[in-house]
Amino acid sequence: MMLVTVPPAQFLFSKNTHAQEKEPNTVKKMPLAKDLLRPLIDHERRQHKKKRLVQSPNSYFMDVKCPGCYKITTVFSHAQTVVLCVGCSTVLCQPKGGKARLTEGCSFRRKQH
Repeated sequence: MMLVTVPPAQFLFSKNTHAQEKEPNTVKKMPLAKDLLRPLIDHERRQHKKKRLVQSPNSYFMDVKCPGCYKITTVFSHAQTVVLCVGCSTVLCQPKGGKARLTEGCSFRRKQH
């Protein structure tokens, strides 16, 4: 013979406890998930240039130093043509769809506004 235990009746039928918790007159205030006046710097940098708190371009000018003759050339960060050194005709950067890719050995410095 096999004995089967039956759970008490209170566990068979569950009551709707969610309806009791909600009250029609109470309003829950949810805190903001992020501070809109002081956004994080890395979050702002990743956003589209027009959707930032203060609009700013992604492009810039930079001084590129040639590894061969050490002459400095001003190059646009999103250059769409191959930039050559004035002194030794070495390729300084090549276009890659977005930002220009610097040649190995070239050092650069962002220009101030």
